[in-house]
Amino acid sequence: MMITSRITISLVAACFFGIASFASAKEKAPAKEKSAGAGASEYTKGIQLLDSQQYDQAVTEFDKAILANSKQPAFYEGRGFAYFALQRYPEAGDDFSKAIELSPKDMRAFVGRAQVFLQQKNYQQALADTEKALEIKPDEVAAIKLRGFAELGLSQWDKAIADFTNVLQKKPDDLQTYDRRALAYRGLKNFDAAIADYTVLVEKNPNDTEALTKRGYTYSLMGQYEKAIPDYEAALKLNPQDNDTFSRLQWTQSQLKAKNAPPPTTTTTTAAPTATPEKPSLMSQIKPLYIVIGIVALILIAVIVRLLTRGKVEETSHIIR
Repeated sequence: MMITSRITISLVAACFFGIASFASAKEKAPAKEKSAGAGASEYTKGIQLLDSQQYDQAVTEFDKAILANSKQPAFYEGRGFAYFALQRYPEAGDDFSKAIELSPKDMRAFVGRAQVFLQQKNYQQALADTEKALEIKPDEVAAIKLRGFAELGLSQWDKAIADFTNVLQKKPDDLQTYDRRALAYRGLKNFDAAIADYTVLVEKNPNDTEALTKRGYTYSLMGQYEKAIPDYEAALKLNPQDNDTFSRLQWTQSQLKAKNAPPPTTTTTTAAPTATPEKPSLMSQIKPLYIVIGIVALILIAVIVRLLTRGKVEETSHIIR
């Protein structure tokens, strides 16, 4: 069904709602990176431009830093995040890989490359990179969250729920993680838990049309159409041009109408007995054509007999009277 395909398939494929967090990239670089000598000033400027979302200019500064010193992993890492922000994922992946090559314990580079793999829907590789990052820094929230994204892509619902719950324990106001955990709960058909997470989102932001629509859809999966309809109507009030939600509302209304329709009444009708056909009489079986043929035959016989007897002299008696 169209509704099902839109919500269950597109939410897994595009689960980031924009560019993933750059928190790891924008952490203060270690002291030895700051005092790296050649290229350090360009790197610092690149980080400032990255913070101010001037990504093209940031790439230019990181280029200068790398030209000045090609052995600094932080320079490649910084440019990798700038490329990622520009959605130039292959270049970003190459830079993160170079940073890892130069510094195999660079947790931030593993986190950055994991985000590239997630955008490319290479969930298995993303999972591997988040595991590496967590080996280096087990309590890194960004890595735990990204691992949950990878597990979602691999339909590992239980593991994703565990990771998202871990994230929420550390960052209870992370609304995106509530949304992702709700999707994992839906994958397990734990609809009540999914509804609870969507409700948190709606309570924190009553104008969240996505949360309203997703909660409405989850209610419809439960067959609770009477609860789904108000959510769809609220979402449409906020965004009347949302044709997909309008289609969902119509479908849900039709399902509720069918659910509440009285059962059809069945009436028993007695069939009239079929009359036994009468056996036709002998006279009724004689066709008019046969009668005509019979008459003609009699006439022919009479004519033939007349012709045969014509001209014969009637014998007379020889007795003298």
